[in-house]
Formats: sequence, structure tokens, C-alpha cells
Amino acid sequence: MAKTHVSKKVQHADDRVKNLLLRIQNDEAVNQEDIDALKRRKLIIQQVWKGNSVRKGPEYAPKRKRAVTDLTRENLQRGDWKELEFKEYNFSAKGQPVEGGHLHPLLKVRRQVQTIFLNMGFEEMPTNNYVESSFWNFDALFQPQQHPARDSHDTFFLKVPSSTKMLPEDYVERVKEIHESGGYQSRGYGYDWKREEANKNLLRTHTTAVSSRMLYALAQKPFAPKKYYSIDRVFRNEAVDRTHLAEFHQIEGLICDRGLTLGDLIGVLHDFFSRLGMSKLRFKPAYNPYTEPSMEIFSYHEGFKKWVEVGNSGMFRPEMLLPMGLPEDVRVIAWGLSLERPTMILYGIDNIRDLFGPKVDLGLIKRNPICRLGL
Repeated sequence: MAKTHVSKKVQHADDRVKNLLLRIQNDEAVNQEDIDALKRRKLIIQQVWKGNSVRKGPEYAPKRKRAVTDLTRENLQRGDWKELEFKEYNFSAKGQPVEGGHLHPLLKVRRQVQTIFLNMGFEEMPTNNYVESSFWNFDALFQPQQHPARDSHDTFFLKVPSSTKMLPEDYVERVKEIHESGGYQSRGYGYDWKREEANKNLLRTHTTAVSSRMLYALAQKPFAPKKYYSIDRVFRNEAVDRTHLAEFHQIEGLICDRGLTLGDLIGVLHDFFSRLGMSKLRFKPAYNPYTEPSMEIFSYHEGFKKWVEVGNSGMFRPEMLLPMGLPEDVRVIAWGLSLERPTMILYGIDNIRDLFGPKVDLGLIKRNPICRLGL
């Protein structure tokens, strides 16, 4: 068998690749062609590190100067505004929401009711007299002086001034006579009518006191048919609970014309309440000292599934109208309701103290929705 003999041809072998790798490891310079060849053979990989050098600049300050956002009156007075550094405006920033005024739910419903009356051709009566005399509040309405409503347990009487003398004397005498002896086919009440009782000042218990003043003023001129309405506060000395307050709002409407009948009143009530969104009405006979006939008004509430009293109505008595000086063939139909009750129903409020008074949540005023009645 033949034998192979291997011997050195050179004394030292030069490993070029190894030398290149050692040079790279020692951060020595290597030409780009060798680097690319080693990268293709995946013997090396290339990594890049980037860094920043931070040094003090010419405007370096040891303390940070805060930018000012508002120029105040004090800055102007001191004159230091010239040295302040103001923050640049950011026109892309979202601004703060504007906090404007908010209407109370009662005001929203009141505005809707006013619109209904105006669309029906009514004029608004002036209601700026919270303080009224017993004469206009009771006596002119043919309400006897011994009536329970005139007791201090039901009415707020004033101490100062306790009485008034600003009453039309001739009209007062006619009212006294109709109370004591009757007239106009009425027997009256047959009692001793007292002027000092009629002079007493009080917080009006109903806006019908405004109606009595307006009708008396109407009687002093040549007669012309009128439609009046009012919406304002009234005061009653009642126990406060979930549905009653000593101070609330009354809505009142009246029509004065010749030849009006109970049928006209019912027709107007259907028109008015249908615009309020109450199309189903019922009427129940009632008693009022100043209206005859009188009717309580009920509307069917779809949410409660029952009939709910929503107002009162009637035709003003001749004992009230004729002493004013109105013609005998003139009739006045009228109705009234509270502002709080429909508002509570519309906004789902079951306690009147949550709607009106010192316990009202301001959040309710901000969050309550737009009111739209059945116009």
C-alpha cells in the first residue's frame, strides 16, 4: 500500500479573515470592501449608536422662569408687566365651556303658557301688586267677610302698613250694599259689612284680585270685549308638604263679552288645555263665592292612569260684575290653575319643594331639558 507524506510548504500561514476580525475587534481601520465581504458571510453585523452632547448654552439660567398666562391689574399698577414672559397663545387648544345663565323649569313652562294665551288673542294683566287690600282680594269678588279663607290661618295679613284707604268710595258703597242687602235679584249675605275689614292689607291669595281691578277699570269706559290673562305669584298660609307651598304661581284667564254661556266656557277650556297637551277633560260642579256656575277641571293623565284635577273655572256672578258698572248683558267666563302642577308632571318631579324654594338643586336648573307643550 502506498504511503502519503505531508510536509510544510511555508513556515507560517497567513489567515486573512482572522486578521480582519482581529483588527475590527481592536477598532482598527478596515476598508469598506472587506467589511462588506465579512457582512455578506455573516461573520460580522453592523450596529449604530447615536448620542447627544448636552452643554450649557449662552442663555442658560440656574432658575426656571415661568411663563405668565394672564395680565392682571396688579401687573399694570406695578409696571412689572414689561419684564414678564407671557405664554404664547395656543389657538389649537380647546377652550373652557362658557357658563351662561339657565332658565328654571317654571320659567320655561311659563313662557310656553304665555305663548298659548297670546296665540289665542289674550292680553296680559299687570300683576305687580303682591300686597293687596282685602277689598280687592275678597269683598269685590262677593266673598263674605266671615268666609274661612279670610281667617289668619289661611291668609298672610300685613302688620305695617296694616290697612289702606285708597279705595273708590262709590264702588265701596255699592259692594257694601250688595253684601248686606243684596240687589240685582240677589238677597246678599245679610250681615253687617265692616269697612275696617275691607281695608286690611294682605299678600294676595289669588290673581283673581288682579282680575277684579281690571274688570272695574273696564267698566269705567265704553264697553269693549276683552280677553285677559295673568301668571304670577300668590301666597297662602297653608301647611307645607310634597304638593303644597305657602308661595306658588297661579295662571288665570278670563273673557269678557256679551252673551257668553257655560258652553262658551267649556269650548274655550277644551281649546286652552288641548294646547297644553291635555286633550281629555272632565268637569265637575263646584262652589266658588264669585262664580256661578262653577266647575272643577280634570284631565286624564296617561302616566298616572287616572283623572287628575288641573284647574277651576266658572262664570263671574252678577253680584260681582254689576256693582262695578258693567252692562247687565255682559258675561265673564274665567278659569285658573297652578303653574307648578303641570311643571311637576312634565319634568317628573314628585315633590314641589324640589321645584320651588330654598331646597332646589342648582343642577336641576342646569340639566333640565327644553319644554315643549302640546301647541
